[in-house]
Amino acid sequence: MRIAFMGTPEFALRSLAALLDAGREVAGVFCQPDRPRGRGNKLAPPPVKALALEWGVPVFQFERLRAPEGVAALRALRPDLVVTAAFGQILSQDLLDVPPMGTVNVHASLLPAYRGPAPINWCIMLGETVTGVTTMLTDAGIDTGDMLLRRPVDILPGETAGELAGRLAPVGAELLLRTLEAMERGDCPRTPQDHALATRHPMLRKESGRIDWNEPAKRIADLIRGVDPWPGAFTLHGAGVYKIWKAEALDIPTDRPPGTVLCAGAKEGLVVAAGQGVLRVSALQAPGAKKMPAADYLRGHPMRAGTRFDVGEGMRT
Repeated sequence: MRIAFMGTPEFALRSLAALLDAGREVAGVFCQPDRPRGRGNKLAPPPVKALALEWGVPVFQFERLRAPEGVAALRALRPDLVVTAAFGQILSQDLLDVPPMGTVNVHASLLPAYRGPAPINWCIMLGETVTGVTTMLTDAGIDTGDMLLRRPVDILPGETAGELAGRLAPVGAELLLRTLEAMERGDCPRTPQDHALATRHPMLRKESGRIDWNEPAKRIADLIRGVDPWPGAFTLHGAGVYKIWKAEALDIPTDRPPGTVLCAGAKEGLVVAAGQGVLRVSALQAPGAKKMPAADYLRGHPMRAGTRFDVGEGMRT
């Protein structure tokens, strides 16, 4: 089985590594172009590119793979199967028609729930306690193809999107290998999705991390976990942007307006009123500063009770 692999971030890295370690014939790897990163804004290769080059696998990077030159590059590889994992581009029908065995996608949710480009983030942001990985056959829709294998995974209390992605990646890699073995045997299950049960959520933007203090404290805490490490949850105070990295929701009633600081000190930390309950912030990043425990920040930067953060605009699902 000759495979063309398409993926870009760390989540995809584990699936590519599994294919290579298993001795699968990977004819080529397609990933997003190198992007500027870090303080120096220097171009950095995607994780998948670095691994492919280590193994001597040809790498192809197109801003739009569906462009004629991208389709031609895939055809030239003559793959029997295409495997995708967090590739970041929608495949055209011309691309899907190239591999005779089809295109298998490793998707980080239990389809048909959480279709779209950021399933790990959204399942945490919306308070789920269970997620998983699904292998599926890609069609012209967005995560609408027939499901192959699925595996549920519990979301741990307090787990961030980055931490969950790290746990789901090896699950997806193992599930991919099982899927390919079943396809070769001819006994791989294929189940159409129930589109009536489908949910789909958009790509994250920097603004997706803005805290709406009118929301219940539990929902805000879930947002903070769901946008960690990117784009990061934030709130405004004056002209400054405060990033909130860790917090817990407390079911304590208050009649203070949402966004109001109820107490702020080295002992109690930073406690802020929400639309329902309160949020105790334990790690934050002040404007121009590094991420630190809230108690440490407050020792050097006292904040008065009654201070109010900008309420925010709320999440759009």
